[in-house]
Amino acid sequence: MIYSGKIRCLESYARSERTSPFPHLDDITYKPVSHDHEAFLKKALKRKGFREAYEALEEGYRLAREMLTARTRMGLTQEEVAGLMGTTKSAISRLEASGKHAPSLSTLKKYAQAVGCRLEIKLVPKSRPIKKTGGPVKKQAKRLGRGLIHEAL
Repeated sequence: MIYSGKIRCLESYARSERTSPFPHLDDITYKPVSHDHEAFLKKALKRKGFREAYEALEEGYRLAREMLTARTRMGLTQEEVAGLMGTTKSAISRLEASGKHAPSLSTLKKYAQAVGCRLEIKLVPKSRPIKKTGGPVKKQAKRLGRGLIHEAL
Protein backbone atom coordinates (compact mmCIF):
# COMPACT_ATOMS: atom_id res chain seq x y z
CA MET A 1 0.00 0.00 0.00
CA ILE A 2 2.73 2.43 0.88
CA TYR A 3 4.39 1.94 -2.48
CA SER A 4 1.17 2.32 -4.46
CA GLY A 5 0.55 5.69 -2.78
CA LYS A 6 4.03 6.89 -3.65
CA ILE A 7 3.65 5.69 -7.23
CA ARG A 8 0.34 7.55 -7.61
CA CYS A 9 1.96 10.70 -6.25
CA LEU A 10 4.81 10.43 -8.74
CA GLU A 11 2.37 9.79 -11.60
CA SER A 12 0.25 12.81 -10.70
CA TYR A 13 3.39 14.94 -10.28
CA ALA A 14 4.61 13.91 -13.71
CA ARG A 15 1.22 14.68 -15.30
CA SER A 16 0.87 18.05 -13.62
CA GLU A 17 4.40 19.25 -14.32
CA ARG A 18 4.72 17.51 -17.72
CA THR A 19 8.29 16.71 -16.77
CA SER A 20 9.84 13.55 -15.52
CA PRO A 21 10.21 13.16 -11.76
CA PHE A 22 13.52 11.43 -12.62
CA PRO A 23 15.28 13.79 -15.04
CA HIS A 24 18.56 11.91 -14.70
CA LEU A 25 16.88 8.96 -16.47
CA ASP A 26 15.56 10.96 -19.46
CA ASP A 27 18.60 10.27 -21.64
CA ILE A 28 18.55 6.51 -21.10
CA THR A 29 17.50 4.55 -24.16
CA TYR A 30 16.99 0.86 -24.68
CA LYS A 31 20.12 -0.70 -26.15
CA PRO A 32 19.81 -4.47 -26.49
CA VAL A 33 23.00 -6.45 -26.10
CA SER A 34 23.72 -8.64 -29.09
CA HIS A 35 24.41 -12.28 -28.39
CA ASP A 36 25.94 -14.75 -30.82
CA HIS A 37 25.07 -18.06 -29.19
CA GLU A 38 27.15 -20.13 -31.62
CA ALA A 39 30.27 -18.05 -30.93
CA PHE A 40 29.60 -18.17 -27.19
CA LEU A 41 29.17 -21.94 -27.28
CA LYS A 42 32.30 -22.48 -29.37
CA LYS A 43 34.37 -20.48 -26.90
CA ALA A 44 32.71 -21.96 -23.80
CA LEU A 45 33.17 -25.56 -24.96
CA LYS A 46 36.93 -25.02 -24.72
CA ARG A 47 36.68 -24.39 -20.97
CA LYS A 48 37.44 -27.28 -18.68
CA GLY A 49 34.30 -29.07 -17.49
CA PHE A 50 31.90 -27.00 -19.57
CA ARG A 51 31.19 -29.67 -22.19
CA GLU A 52 30.24 -32.25 -19.55
CA ALA A 53 27.98 -29.79 -17.71
CA TYR A 54 26.37 -28.63 -20.96
CA GLU A 55 25.73 -32.17 -22.15
CA ALA A 56 24.33 -33.15 -18.74
CA LEU A 57 21.62 -30.50 -19.14
CA GLU A 58 20.75 -31.57 -22.68
CA GLU A 59 18.43 -34.41 -21.64
CA GLY A 60 16.40 -32.18 -19.34
CA TYR A 61 15.94 -29.57 -22.05
CA ARG A 62 15.00 -32.26 -24.55
CA LEU A 63 12.34 -33.60 -22.17
CA ALA A 64 10.97 -30.09 -21.60
CA ARG A 65 10.78 -29.49 -25.38
CA GLU A 66 8.96 -32.82 -25.85
CA MET A 67 6.45 -31.94 -23.15
CA LEU A 68 5.77 -28.44 -24.49
CA THR A 69 5.45 -29.73 -28.05
CA ALA A 70 2.97 -32.43 -27.00
CA ARG A 71 0.87 -29.98 -24.99
CA THR A 72 0.75 -27.31 -27.70
CA ARG A 73 0.03 -29.93 -30.38
CA MET A 74 -3.11 -30.82 -28.41
CA GLY A 75 -3.94 -27.13 -28.01
CA LEU A 76 -3.97 -27.36 -24.21
CA THR A 77 -2.98 -24.76 -21.66
CA GLN A 78 -1.04 -25.59 -18.50
CA GLU A 79 -4.26 -24.99 -16.57
CA GLU A 80 -6.16 -27.53 -18.70
CA VAL A 81 -3.40 -30.14 -18.31
CA ALA A 82 -3.41 -29.52 -14.56
CA GLY A 83 -7.16 -30.15 -14.47
CA LEU A 84 -6.76 -33.41 -16.40
CA MET A 85 -3.99 -34.53 -14.03
CA GLY A 86 -5.71 -33.38 -10.87
CA THR A 87 -3.00 -30.92 -9.91
CA THR A 88 -2.28 -27.18 -10.10
CA LYS A 89 -1.09 -24.98 -12.94
CA SER A 90 2.03 -24.11 -10.94
CA ALA A 91 2.87 -27.83 -10.64
CA ILE A 92 2.64 -28.17 -14.43
CA SER A 93 4.80 -25.08 -14.84
CA ARG A 94 7.47 -26.60 -12.59
CA LEU A 95 7.18 -29.92 -14.43
CA GLU A 96 7.73 -28.24 -17.81
CA ALA A 97 10.66 -26.16 -16.53
CA SER A 98 13.78 -27.97 -17.61
CA GLY A 99 16.38 -28.90 -15.06
CA LYS A 100 14.47 -27.73 -12.00
CA HIS A 101 13.65 -31.19 -10.70
CA ALA A 102 13.39 -34.78 -11.87
CA PRO A 103 9.74 -35.83 -12.25
CA SER A 104 8.71 -39.32 -11.22
CA LEU A 105 7.81 -41.95 -13.77
CA SER A 106 4.17 -41.92 -12.64
CA THR A 107 3.98 -38.12 -13.06
CA LEU A 108 5.41 -38.38 -16.58
CA LYS A 109 2.83 -41.09 -17.40
CA LYS A 110 -0.01 -38.88 -16.12
CA TYR A 111 1.30 -35.93 -18.13
CA ALA A 112 1.61 -38.04 -21.27
CA GLN A 113 -1.95 -39.31 -20.87
CA ALA A 114 -3.26 -35.77 -20.27
CA VAL A 115 -1.69 -34.52 -23.52
CA GLY A 116 -2.87 -37.50 -25.55
CA CYS A 117 0.42 -39.35 -25.71
CA ARG A 118 1.99 -42.50 -24.37
CA LEU A 119 5.27 -42.42 -22.50
CA GLU A 120 8.20 -44.18 -24.16
CA ILE A 121 11.53 -44.64 -22.42
CA LYS A 122 14.54 -46.08 -24.23
CA LEU A 123 17.98 -47.21 -23.22
CA VAL A 124 20.26 -46.12 -26.04
CA PRO A 125 23.81 -47.50 -26.23
CA LYS A 126 26.59 -44.96 -26.05
CA SER A 127 28.55 -44.39 -29.22
CA ARG A 128 31.65 -45.96 -27.75
CA PRO A 129 31.30 -49.56 -26.59
CA ILE A 130 32.22 -50.64 -23.06
CA LYS A 131 35.68 -52.19 -22.95
CA LYS A 132 35.82 -55.86 -22.14
CA THR A 133 37.86 -56.51 -19.04
CA GLY A 134 37.84 -60.26 -19.26
CA GLY A 135 35.31 -60.52 -16.41
CA PRO A 136 31.62 -61.11 -16.69
CA VAL A 137 29.35 -58.25 -17.78
CA LYS A 138 27.73 -58.11 -14.33
CA LYS A 139 31.05 -57.19 -12.71
CA GLN A 140 31.60 -54.44 -15.27
CA ALA A 141 28.08 -53.08 -14.78
CA LYS A 142 28.55 -53.19 -11.01
CA ARG A 143 31.82 -51.29 -11.38
CA LEU A 144 29.99 -48.57 -13.35
CA GLY A 145 27.46 -48.45 -10.56
CA ARG A 146 24.51 -46.16 -10.51
CA GLY A 147 25.99 -44.04 -13.30
CA LEU A 148 24.34 -46.36 -15.81
CA ILE A 149 20.92 -45.66 -14.36
CA HIS A 150 21.42 -41.90 -14.08
CA GLU A 151 22.73 -41.60 -17.63
CA ALA A 152 19.76 -43.52 -19.00
CA LEU A 153 17.25 -41.25 -17.28
